Amino acid sequence: MTPEKFSPPKRILMGPGPSDVPPSVLEAMSQPLVGHLDPSFVEMMEEIKGMLRKTFLTENEMTFPVSGTGSAGMEFCFANLIEPGDEVVIGVNGVFGTRMTDVARRCGANVVTVEAEWGRIIEPEQIARAVEGGQPKIVALVHAETSTGALTPVEEISRIAHKAGALLLLDAVTSLGGCPVRVDEWGVDAVYSGTQKCLSCPPGLAPVSLSDRAMDVVKSRGVAVQSWYLDVNLLANYWGDGTRVYHHTAPISMGYGLHESLRLVLEEGLEGRWRRHEENHGKLREGLEGLGLGIASQVGHQLWQLNAVNVPEGVDEAAVRGGLLDNHGIEVGPGLGPLKGKVWRVGLMGHSCQTENVAQFLKALEQELGK
Repeated sequence: MTPEKFSPPKRILMGPGPSDVPPSVLEAMSQPLVGHLDPSFVEMMEEIKGMLRKTFLTENEMTFPVSGTGSAGMEFCFANLIEPGDEVVIGVNGVFGTRMTDVARRCGANVVTVEAEWGRIIEPEQIARAVEGGQPKIVALVHAETSTGALTPVEEISRIAHKAGALLLLDAVTSLGGCPVRVDEWGVDAVYSGTQKCLSCPPGLAPVSLSDRAMDVVKSRGVAVQSWYLDVNLLANYWGDGTRVYHHTAPISMGYGLHESLRLVLEEGLEGRWRRHEENHGKLREGLEGLGLGIASQVGHQLWQLNAVNVPEGVDEAAVRGGLLDNHGIEVGPGLGPLKGKVWRVGLMGHSCQTENVAQFLKALEQELGK
């Protein structure tokens, strides 16, 4: 028997991602295909690169979307910059710092971890101690830790990394488009993100940017990049400014979607978009306080886009989360690792970051807690 045509249920996506997608992005992705070397597509590629530079706040020439989700962006950065035996210092305060460590080790790095309790930030003093007396090639940091809702400040850690002779690598998967990400001003050498969070495009592309300093490191490698698919030297021949050389078949419809989502980001304006996320985070926090609930992540460093809401004592976390989905069509995420069963991860990302969504979630949560 051939299955019926799939029809997804109507949801309000307020989990750790993906976020809701604007209708115009979905409409863009439904447009007819052209070839990935078609002159019209190449022209669109240039516009995507330009809009990504504006969104990352960078002048880096090597700024483009990698074919794959945010994790592909992570692997892209590490695979291109690491050679076997390189020392890499990684801040670990949640799932994605842990994943960075795994990826770097698979690339042959000698990893030094700097750990903080889940929900707390990586402090500059910790990085300073870790690089002292060593020869780190990279200091890597998760800017917005999606598993805990903690936002680690970047600028001082960047200064420490560069003073030690290291590159700064930043995970901006959840931060890009939802709070300030200032690649050039902060001295970030390598950064990656994802389309499905605050950019409100379906998952499938990973915006990346490498500084000239990072590209010099790539070009001076003694061994080939271990990944053919993610080798920036090869990808530059397709995404660069010269004659386009075929590398792989780009996800054409995803390109359409990213183009439209970035257009919407810049049309709203970065400052206005950041302010919308901050204001709705504030409304959510106030509403939670009215229900006697709080946010688990470190005070003063709570991420606007991802809120780790404490589960009250004696409440079945999974049952409430299931009730929100089944009875109200609202998706939120569970806690991970040490926070499993202790928090709900409530996302306010991109198109999902709406005042009416906050109000609807608070009303639904109050009803489910009262059952």
